[in-house]
Amino acid sequence: MSENPLLERAQRFLSALRHCQLLGISAHAADASGLTLRLPYSEAIVGNPETGVIHGGAITTLMDTTCGISTVCVLPQFEICPTLDLRIDYMHPAQPHKDVYGFAECYRVTPNIIFTRGYAYQDDPSEPIAHVVGTFMRMGKAVSAGAVKRDVEGARDERGEHRGDGTCGA
Repeated sequence: MSENPLLERAQRFLSALRHCQLLGISAHAADASGLTLRLPYSEAIVGNPETGVIHGGAITTLMDTTCGISTVCVLPQFEICPTLDLRIDYMHPAQPHKDVYGFAECYRVTPNIIFTRGYAYQDDPSEPIAHVVGTFMRMGKAVSAGAVKRDVEGARDERGEHRGDGTCGA
């Protein structure tokens, strides 16, 4: 059993998302208050080659993913929760050659909608690159059953151990 089951669950969720694998996004921290993901700096995500600044689309992906996966911190069982609305206010560009972190919390959970908020930062969370608010639709446990659920909850091999291979339960 993991020392932090929420962090492990978030990382398994990330492993089921191919675009997050390609971007190198990983789970950095998770607890009942929220989730922090890390987007490593890479030349592949630079938006302006002259300055080396990360493209805003990569930060948008980080924040949408962080808000969406933060639902694992508040829901007792896995549910698919697609994005309904996402707003990002950029404060300033990310500094070149530095990783970006995204933090999100679920501040209201209703039977149908989860409301999230958070921020992207580099060295200091009190100096955010961007602020985000998002709403996510709860699809329910019945709709959320299947391969993705098995992967997020931890696909198990014949001995009952987590596979951890990101194969979406295949």
